[in-house]
Amino acid sequence: MKKNDFTYKTIQLILFITLTAICLYIILFDPRMYHLAASDASVRMLCAFLWLILGLSFLFIYRDLTFFSSYKKDFRELDYAVHSDPVSGLANRFSCDAMIDRYLDRALPPDLGCVMFDLTNIGEINRLYGHIQGNRLIKEFSEILKNAASDLCFVGRNGGNKFLAVFEDGTQKDINTFLERVHQKVQSFNSSAARQPIEYRYGIAFHEGNEMLLITDLIAISNKRIYQ
Repeated sequence: MKKNDFTYKTIQLILFITLTAICLYIILFDPRMYHLAASDASVRMLCAFLWLILGLSFLFIYRDLTFFSSYKKDFRELDYAVHSDPVSGLANRFSCDAMIDRYLDRALPPDLGCVMFDLTNIGEINRLYGHIQGNRLIKEFSEILKNAASDLCFVGRNGGNKFLAVFEDGTQKDINTFLERVHQKVQSFNSSAARQPIEYRYGIAFHEGNEMLLITDLIAISNKRIYQ
C-alpha cells in the first residue's frame, strides 16, 4: 500500500465515522424517525442492514490501516537489517559501498574528505577475553563514532576492525572537529578502570590535488596513512 492509499483509507474511515454519527443522531433525536423505526418492521430491517454495511465497511478499512502499519514496521526492520551492521549498529559494508558508488566514475569533488579508522587492539582482546568482549568494544567504539559524526559526516563499519567516515561538502575544520570529538570520547571511555581500553589509529585524505582522481583513491590513501 502506498502513502496515498493510506491517506485515502484514513479519510474514508473518518467519513464513515462521521456519517454513522450523523445517522445515529437523526434516529435518536428526530421524533418522526424514531417513531417510524419503532413502529415499522420494514424500516427497522432496512436500518439494520444499513448499520451492518457501515460496520463491515469500518472493519475492512480498519483492517487495511492495521495491515499498512504492520507493513511499514516490517519494512523498517528489514531496511535496518539490510543496511546496518549487527554488531556495531552502524551502517554496514553494503551501505559503505552504496556511499562509495555515488561517486564512482565521477571526478572527485574538492570538498569530499575521508577518515579511515583501525581499532588496533581488537585482535588482542578477542584472543585474551573472547569475541563477546571484542564485540562489546566494537559496539562501544561505534557508538563513539556515531555520536561524534552527528551533523558532520557519514560513518560506517567497513568490515572487521575498520571504520569509514566520509565528509560530503566538508572542510578541514569539520574533520578536525570530528577527530577531536572522537579523541575526547575515547579518553572519557578509557578513564574507567573497569573497561578494556579503546586503542585506535586513523588516516585522513582530503584536498590531495592531482594525486587522487576518484573516491577509491581517496579511501585507499586514507587507509594507507593509518600505518604511516
